[in-house]
Amino acid sequence: MCAAKGLRARGLPAHAGPDMSYCVPTSRMSVTTPVTRYAKSEGVHVAYQEFGDGPANVVFVPGFVSHIDNYWTHPNVVRWLERLGSFARVVMFDKRGTGLSDRVSELPGMDERMDDVRAVMDEVGLERAAVFGISEGGSLAALFAAHHPERCEALIAYGAFAQFTSWFPTQEDLEGLFTYIDSGWGTGESLPLFAPTSEGDVAFQEWWGRFERLGADPGAAITLMRMNSQIDITEILPTIHVPTLVIHRTGDTTIDFAGGVLLAERIPNAQLVELPGPDHLPWVGENPLRIIDEIEQFLTGTRSEPVADRVLATLLFTDIVDSTITAGTVGDDRWRNLLHAHDNTIRGELARFRGKEVKRTGDGFLATFDAPARAIRCALSISEAVRSLGIEVRAGLHTGEIHITDGDVEGISVHIASRVADLAGAHEVLVSRTVKDLIAGSGVSLEPYGTYTLKGVPDEWQLFRAST
Repeated sequence: MCAAKGLRARGLPAHAGPDMSYCVPTSRMSVTTPVTRYAKSEGVHVAYQEFGDGPANVVFVPGFVSHIDNYWTHPNVVRWLERLGSFARVVMFDKRGTGLSDRVSELPGMDERMDDVRAVMDEVGLERAAVFGISEGGSLAALFAAHHPERCEALIAYGAFAQFTSWFPTQEDLEGLFTYIDSGWGTGESLPLFAPTSEGDVAFQEWWGRFERLGADPGAAITLMRMNSQIDITEILPTIHVPTLVIHRTGDTTIDFAGGVLLAERIPNAQLVELPGPDHLPWVGENPLRIIDEIEQFLTGTRSEPVADRVLATLLFTDIVDSTITAGTVGDDRWRNLLHAHDNTIRGELARFRGKEVKRTGDGFLATFDAPARAIRCALSISEAVRSLGIEVRAGLHTGEIHITDGDVEGISVHIASRVADLAGAHEVLVSRTVKDLIAGSGVSLEPYGTYTLKGVPDEWQLFRAST
């Protein structure tokens, strides 16, 4: 994916080496990563994956750099890709010189990259497919559609451009990126510049830093950007005669919205979908699944209704105790590293006890479990594990019916669990009477904590404190 412009203007440090004393390994998500295979393109091995079983065929062309295995290690990206695969057979790949594909002595031009698209399609037996490119990959997808209409059923471009100046208007802007790549590549410090709504998300920044490191080495990244700076496909756009969908966020901080408008204006009969928001990364922000909805409508003529399920679940809320005081005591850099370690620790415990992360909530997490006793044991284990980091958490649990909609959870049970957590003190795990009644014989120790009125929730609630 592409990096953003204006690095100097935003004051991005050349390199701020993180204090790694609190870092712990990131737990891998409990999602099955598609098998990575290789297609041969003029002697070069191009890494690709297949997933999804829908009626449409889609070739996903990534942006500046990519790493197809790393995509499956972040929940936002996984949710986005799985939604795409719900109505399509998707083939995605790392372009030569990036990710898991062969490193090459000379990085390729657009001609060789078009060969990579064709080689991957041939390898999986796709005679025709919709070609979906994001960012710089949108330029490549458009060029492929113009040259190979017999292989291209449709063209889809998200956050894309015809002229490189839509990305970096001046040479000075581009030199700012080179400075970052030369001294800060792999830190993830560029994340806020093209995903501003993710600013302050330490775990996501760590993931993005790994994405940079795995996508390309610094020298290759600079060479790729020098090549990209020559992109101007404006003149070939009128020769594209396949159905075309252009999607662009109007406040995109990386690729100017005008760049998307130009694509739609110059490609005959292209459809332009304008979405609000400043983020360039398609899987973050206020409308990531809306992007996929538009693609589904374009390719299939139908749009899936939001998935809404009613299930019984045990909800766990966690929160760091006295986080503001701790942050002020240890300083910003130390606090960011503490949050990073806290997040990784909780995700590790959730994986261990088969909990499902729903989302981060400020300085804590919301997760669901299909077994209340296991949820309590997970909460107790989390409470012990984070103490080694010098922080304490509170936790609250409740079991009840919830609505699952597009990966989030709703309903009165969510509010009850949140209110129970609010009443817990440092290193305490509180549960509702409902949870207590469901764990008979589990061996989990509970003691009465009192009867409380929960804000916004009817009736009085008996709470209990769990212990090991």
